[in-house]
Amino acid sequence: MRIPQSHPRFRSLQVRERLVAAYRQGLVVEQGLVAHGRGEAFDYLLGEETTPPAAAAERAAVRLLLRAKNPVVSVNGNTAALAAREVVRLAKTTGAQIEISLFHRTPERVRKVDQVLRKAGARTVLGIRPNRKIPGLEHPRALCSEEGIYRADVVLISLEDGDRAQALRRLGKRLIAIDLNPLSRTSRAAHIAIVDDVQRALQNMDRMARGKVSGGEFRFDNKANLARQMKLISAHLQTAGRETR
Repeated sequence: MRIPQSHPRFRSLQVRERLVAAYRQGLVVEQGLVAHGRGEAFDYLLGEETTPPAAAAERAAVRLLLRAKNPVVSVNGNTAALAAREVVRLAKTTGAQIEISLFHRTPERVRKVDQVLRKAGARTVLGIRPNRKIPGLEHPRALCSEEGIYRADVVLISLEDGDRAQALRRLGKRLIAIDLNPLSRTSRAAHIAIVDDVQRALQNMDRMARGKVSGGEFRFDNKANLARQMKLISAHLQTAGRETR
């Protein structure tokens, strides 16, 4: 379907078409489409832009990645479909490894995600043949690579399920999450929750990292920053309510 650029929801509709195409190719599962729709609703409430609290979280995340000894960017089907190039660029800029992690895991899906990442420029992709498990998880997302997520000190996850986020924290990982839902377990389990669109967030972070964002002392109050996001959503709803009267 060709979407005219004059359409007021051009980018949103374009992203939907990309996800539908990725679903037909077997890269994204049905549940991923549902998850994207939920995130898109929150993005609409945030004005479909990077908010000041999101930008603050992105800066803190870049500082944490730059000072990490073994940072890893975890990638699922939706992230691969929407932001493979951005993942690869940020990984190269920050020296992070890339690892595939799928809830609905099949050899075919792993192969497709790997192909998309390599086409985007990734030279090494972990998680294809996982050799460790994250304790406390009984589903396929427990699978991970010894040299990647299992040994990582900082892990960046996106469009995530909350139980793995909580399990990674129990393992002692510093956790960065990109999740448009500020109420999710993922956002609340993370040390830094970035409430932003995954593509926007990764692009912003790469620009910040290339701009030599300071790797100084890590200080970030995730709970307070999420509260600021909720206030923005509330203000947006109140403004929209007055406009429809």
